[in-house]
Amino acid sequence: MGRILTIVIASLLVFSIVQNAPATNHYTAKQLEVLEQRIGGEFWINATNGGAPEFLTAPNPGAPAFRPADNQSFEITDIAGKQGTTLYYQAKFQSGKIGYLRPERFHEELNLTIFSADPLAQQKVKAEQQAVEEKQRVEWINAQPWPAPLKEAAIKKLPQPGLTSAEVIHVLGQPRRITRAAGLTKTRGPLKIQEERWFYPDGAVLLFKSGILNQVTRSNLQ
Repeated sequence: MGRILTIVIASLLVFSIVQNAPATNHYTAKQLEVLEQRIGGEFWINATNGGAPEFLTAPNPGAPAFRPADNQSFEITDIAGKQGTTLYYQAKFQSGKIGYLRPERFHEELNLTIFSADPLAQQKVKAEQQAVEEKQRVEWINAQPWPAPLKEAAIKKLPQPGLTSAEVIHVLGQPRRITRAAGLTKTRGPLKIQEERWFYPDGAVLLFKSGILNQVTRSNLQ
């Protein structure tokens, strides 16, 4: 909450500065001090609501411009143009490219196409977690006393008949849905066999008999 309040206050101060700056674009020492508070800050481009803002290749209004790629981050490293009449935030992108953007333009784009927090942070955390889980899955498979072909198939998420339900969970994870049915066999007298069908999101249907994988089929129904 404190960080959010700080960002809001800084944004309001910048807005006040760019709105009240003299027509000659000269800034007072106090105004420069507030603008400099953004130096060292990291920001992200996310232009889903429109095109990314144009950055100049030099602190000059006539310099060539470029639009950074979506989801790129940049750091404000300096304020250029202090000796002239026009100020620019100097931005260093993750690619190493340097760009320049007027403070008032930066403020206009803040929370529209420029964000102070990575909009893909949750996706990145999820991807990292999935990578860790996949590594653990493969390590578990390789540690099993299985023949090499069985291990290779399991790593490719192609479980083979004969695996237990617990082993299949290690190989494929939890199923989306399970159905159960009891059947009878006359081998050595009536014997109750528990049948389960496990359904996975990719269409795989696994048939278990008494906890042992018996058959794997694929359905077009997801």
